[in-house]
Amino acid sequence: MCLILVAWRVHADYPLVVAANRDEFFARPTAPAAFWKDTPQLLAGRDLEAGGTWMGVTCKGRFAALTNFRDPAQIRSGAPSRGGLVADFLAGNEAPQDYLQRIALRGSQCNGYNLLVSDGAALWWSSNMGGEPRQLEPGVYGVSNHLLDTPWPKVGAGKTALAQALERLPDDEALFDLLQDDGIHADEHLPQTGIPLDWERLLSAAFVKSSDYGTRGSTVLCMDRNGWASFDEQTWLPGAQRGERLRYRFRLNEPWSGAESRLP
Repeated sequence: MCLILVAWRVHADYPLVVAANRDEFFARPTAPAAFWKDTPQLLAGRDLEAGGTWMGVTCKGRFAALTNFRDPAQIRSGAPSRGGLVADFLAGNEAPQDYLQRIALRGSQCNGYNLLVSDGAALWWSSNMGGEPRQLEPGVYGVSNHLLDTPWPKVGAGKTALAQALERLPDDEALFDLLQDDGIHADEHLPQTGIPLDWERLLSAAFVKSSDYGTRGSTVLCMDRNGWASFDEQTWLPGAQRGERLRYRFRLNEPWSGAESRLP
């Protein structure tokens, strides 16, 4: 993902709400959100090039999501896939803190990332680009391609919009609306991450649009206090054309029933 917005234990009825955009080259092969055949209780999209994922959830209420850390000077060719960190947490049973401690060495070998992991009882953040892993207190958080809550314009705007959208739940359309914000921010507010200015401008939007690179998926995850989860994914095609929308609803701690909705 390139923008993850999280409300953790803020809403009385929805202890976890996530709104996230995945930005990627359109040529990179990707499978849409589905329960994985090799890990039947894991729901996520899949990177068909490296085999991992950028965000997912399980029927046991485990959640994980990842963003890349943008620093071209520190990219290493041949580094292990970061998406495997998300998939491995979801497929396991470790508490978030234990998992993050165990993968510290492995994570240091990857290119830069932010990783959010939760077992339903606690939410943790970790990055291999600075700072110790930490448990997150109730609140609204945002992360793009720097560290957690770095005040990039789209992170600040997204957190504000998420807090407002919580008031409209269970209607989740406001969450999808904030993910479609394609406004480019003023140059004086842009970060300097080592890429050309035209790319800094392009990537300053929550919803990224270009011919070969852009937002390929918008995902909204809600877990409610009654033990139900919803996972909605809107896919996007080149030119910001709307693709397939998938909706999954399931009760936590029960086997998946196989029900899903596909909308145009």
